[in-house]
Amino acid sequence: MGELVSLTATDGHALGAYVARPEGAAKGGLVVVQEIFGVNAHIRAVTDGFARDGYLAVAPALFDRIRPGIELGYDAEAVAEGRALRPQVPWEATMHDVAAAIGVAAEAGKAGVIGYCWGGSVAWLSACRLSPAAAVCYYGGHIHEFRDEKPACPVMFHFGEEDAGIPLDQAEAVHAAHPDCPFFTYPAGHGFNCDLRGSYHAESAALARQRSLDFLAPLVGQSARA
Repeated sequence: MGELVSLTATDGHALGAYVARPEGAAKGGLVVVQEIFGVNAHIRAVTDGFARDGYLAVAPALFDRIRPGIELGYDAEAVAEGRALRPQVPWEATMHDVAAAIGVAAEAGKAGVIGYCWGGSVAWLSACRLSPAAAVCYYGGHIHEFRDEKPACPVMFHFGEEDAGIPLDQAEAVHAAHPDCPFFTYPAGHGFNCDLRGSYHAESAALARQRSLDFLAPLVGQSARA
């Protein structure tokens, strides 16, 4: 369904992106932010799914700041590699890349940002530092560090109650700092949305996805463009 394109970030950096377009007119745009595993088959599938829901969906390759084409799996070795790669990409540089992706997604109207794992933290910072119409953050482990920043758009949070990497008290601290933001926890661990991981939890993934779509519809969808 999708295609690989080249973007130019606001600091001049060239990066790749996977873009999936819906059949017919798009209802809005959506930036899909990767985990620490790159724009791999799973993220492309997630992006395709949002295109089927009617969004112009764009997944920027944030690891292109290190080298192009990084795609990892989900075994222990890949997890270790992803964790080593992530700190090599500064937050500010990531914001430049997401801004470029928002620019493409906004060709369809208003554009939101949705992110998973590292991407969940990136989605939060995008809500605070960029100008999306909305943001959805899945189990972002760094959100707690940046919880004192103020979002400039509506934000929804999803966390796993059994996430070994994000203590529930940290998630609750995010909620306490932003009580007006929709906040949900699930009986699942980290990465529960990814059907290629052992931590995948189908019921939680389906519920979180539907809540996300319901949240985005009035903010990014056709009703937001009137």
